[in-house]
Amino acid sequence: MSGRLLSARLLPLARRAASQNARQFHHRASSSAGGLLRSDAAVRVARRRMWPLGYNSMHNSVAVRNASFARILPKLVLKFARIPAMFGGAMIAGIAWIQYQAAQAGNYAMDVFQQTADTVGGIAGSLFGTVAGTAEQMKRGLENTKEELPEMPEWLQKVLRIHEEIGTGKGGSGGKGGGEAPQEARVGAAAAVAGSAAAYGYGQSDEEDDRTEPEAARDDQMMVLTKKMIEIRSLLQTIGQSEALILPSIVVIGSQSSGKSSVLEAIVGHEFLPKGSNMVTRRPIELTLVNTPDSMAEYGEFPALGLGKITDFSSIQRTLTELNLAVPDTECVSDDPIQLTISSPHVPDLSLIDLPGYIQVVGQGQPLELKQKISDLCDKYIQAPNIILAISAADVDLANSTALRASRRVDPRGERTIGVVTKMDLVDPRRGYDILTDQKYPLRLGYVGVVCKAPQSVGLFKKGSANITSAIVKNEHAYFSAHPVEFGPENGLNTGTTTLRKKLMQVLEKTMASSLQHTSDAIHQELEEATYEFKVQYNDRPLSAESYLAESLDAFKHSFKAFAEDFGRPQVREILKDELDQRVLDLLAARYWNKPIEGLEAPVAEPSVLADLPKADADSLYWHRKLDASTSAITKLGIGRLATTVVANAIQANVDRLVTQSTFSHHPFARQTITEASSGILNERFYSTSDQVENCIKPFKFEIDVEDSEWARGRDNITRVLKRELVACESAHKVVEDSVGGRKKLKDVMNFVDRARKNEIQVDGNGTGGAGGFSAALIKKGQEAVFLRDRADIIKMRLMAVKSKQCASLKNKYYCPEVFLDVVASKLTQTAVLFLNVELLSEFYYNFPRELDTRLGRHLSDDEVQRFAREDPKVRAHLEVIRRKELLELVLEKMESLRALEGRDKRREAAGSKMKGAEKERSKGWGLF
Repeated sequence: MSGRLLSARLLPLARRAASQNARQFHHRASSSAGGLLRSDAAVRVARRRMWPLGYNSMHNSVAVRNASFARILPKLVLKFARIPAMFGGAMIAGIAWIQYQAAQAGNYAMDVFQQTADTVGGIAGSLFGTVAGTAEQMKRGLENTKEELPEMPEWLQKVLRIHEEIGTGKGGSGGKGGGEAPQEARVGAAAAVAGSAAAYGYGQSDEEDDRTEPEAARDDQMMVLTKKMIEIRSLLQTIGQSEALILPSIVVIGSQSSGKSSVLEAIVGHEFLPKGSNMVTRRPIELTLVNTPDSMAEYGEFPALGLGKITDFSSIQRTLTELNLAVPDTECVSDDPIQLTISSPHVPDLSLIDLPGYIQVVGQGQPLELKQKISDLCDKYIQAPNIILAISAADVDLANSTALRASRRVDPRGERTIGVVTKMDLVDPRRGYDILTDQKYPLRLGYVGVVCKAPQSVGLFKKGSANITSAIVKNEHAYFSAHPVEFGPENGLNTGTTTLRKKLMQVLEKTMASSLQHTSDAIHQELEEATYEFKVQYNDRPLSAESYLAESLDAFKHSFKAFAEDFGRPQVREILKDELDQRVLDLLAARYWNKPIEGLEAPVAEPSVLADLPKADADSLYWHRKLDASTSAITKLGIGRLATTVVANAIQANVDRLVTQSTFSHHPFARQTITEASSGILNERFYSTSDQVENCIKPFKFEIDVEDSEWARGRDNITRVLKRELVACESAHKVVEDSVGGRKKLKDVMNFVDRARKNEIQVDGNGTGGAGGFSAALIKKGQEAVFLRDRADIIKMRLMAVKSKQCASLKNKYYCPEVFLDVVASKLTQTAVLFLNVELLSEFYYNFPRELDTRLGRHLSDDEVQRFAREDPKVRAHLEVIRRKELLELVLEKMESLRALEGRDKRREAAGSKMKGAEKERSKGWGLF
């Protein structure tokens, strides 16, 4: 597109925009000031502010042939200052025209728009840079001249004054000539009101912030007070247990499809509430908005879920939907609240509670009492001192508003209720005016009309996931500005989301402030009770989760140290020797002693019986092979794995015993952690230790040298072992005797079994169906008793043989297999213990305390430490008292600082009023002016 065509089309648009701005400014000035004089002044101001296209001050100047430098320079500076504004206006008009064409022409128009915008921006930027450079050079030259000249000429002083006026916004902008603060002061004031302006929504829309600096300062102070009160409220929520310790919140109620969710999302600036065709909001949502002016990040947090900061508001919406739909359809609503905190620089500090919407008709599949359950749930939250935000749609008569009817039940005078009328654009403006000024249902806090539905973006620009507050505020401003007769500022109506935000903050701040004294008295009472309980029950003994864990861990390690000193090589030798003694008895029973009786048939005759061993030939191959096979069986038993397993199990059993005797017995998490730590070290050392032990006993698999002293010790030890085994057999026989009903009955059964095994009695079916008048179960008991009797007789016989002179000599080892096998077991035990002590015990004693420090000390998070301490009921009660006491003291401290802040503000306001009064007193009387 050529530059000529572009300028031809831009010129009518620019002139029309300039004339329209002048008319609007004239109307505004005349309506606000009044009078002929003010109207003329407004017209003159408007003319000076018109877009300087085809009109400037040089057109009316008188042509002078010899113009002096003193006359030309001031006007030249003014023209240089107006050039950037001229090109900026031209650029804005061009962009507006191109946007209109782009919406019609699609992608092709987008390319044209980008190329044209870049061209115009480049030209304007280069020209502005040139003019700015020239002005900067002139400024430096004037500064140098000012320094060099001892006394500046009058014309130079005028130039400098003009330059200062341009820099501070005076001069060419139609401002007043005197009394204005410098630019630095204005920047400071803007920074002071930036927090409240962003929170109210001024910074996100084209709507001008019409607040004065004192009003903005008060709003900022109100935001600080509200933030501190919400902090106090959050602390009181964590304390709980008393309704007197709860500061008020804003409870949002309204029927379904009344726009309740749209209002909350307009305040937050994001679509985050659950949506759906059926009833989706089933639980109260306790929404806390936190203004973060120092951070541009916007995120939400679910404190009870521990999900961290969620920056994607669609994820917040999905989470809320899942939490609400977790309530079954048979119940539909639950009073278990969902806590959500949203932090953003664009939200005010508010505490809101969103409740399920009222319904008129119960749907299919919903409980019949659903309507009443919703009403009861809402009535629970809208009680005093909470503030009620009653949402009603403009297209529904206020007489039919369910929210207003519910609020009138608990707030008949309308002192705690704010009425919000949504969907104002769906009714006639006159009808909307009548609704907002309705006197049939008066509310002390008034009504606010909003159009909270964000307009759907079409054309080139899409809304995306950005903040929607700007679009909503622009849409509202456009609608209400289009109807100045009904919604003009002179009517005094509250309209727009920005007004609603400010009203909510003001009302919440005042309501919380009025509740502070009552809450402070309740806190003092609660603190006295907590202090008394802490002194009487716990003797003022301080305790924390960290100190409790450290004390418990130190006590456990101390007990473990005592165990390590007592459990050494002798104890390991004893445990392993007992295990091998049992294996020796198993070998003797399998190869020398009687076999278990399986039936009533006669036993198979053996070539040699144990009773004949003392009289057997010394070179008997049968008895030699039997002892050699038994010795080989015990040496090839897998001593390495067996010994390591036995000792590891003994260590683990002792660790479990120490845990049971310690404070960790009340903590499943700690018990599991300690068990995993000990088993982890033992498993890590298991294979290497068993391999070492197996390698060291390998020589005993081929040849075993026995000394006389070892034989004597083995003889004494096996005697004790056989005696214990004899006692065990007699005890087992006694148990069988008691189970059958007495000795006489068992004796009869045993006689029947003996006779059957000697073939003196023929038994059909081997006694499986009973025989001889005895049941099959009783015959089984008889067989077991006969086996135990024969085993006891054999052990008695072998005890006599071991004590005889024949077994006193090592040369007769084949006559005394029990003694020789015991000596072999002792030699295996002594050799294995050496490596078990080095490879397993020493390593475990060194690593286990350090592993405890790692698992139960440094690597535990704060939440895990707290969870550990609260597993013990007594410790949990102790910590709760301390925590409650500390929180109450912290709340009182914050409330005292809040009072100090309010008092300082009141003193400042009183001082300001006093200074103004003094100035008025000084201005009285006659003077020069």
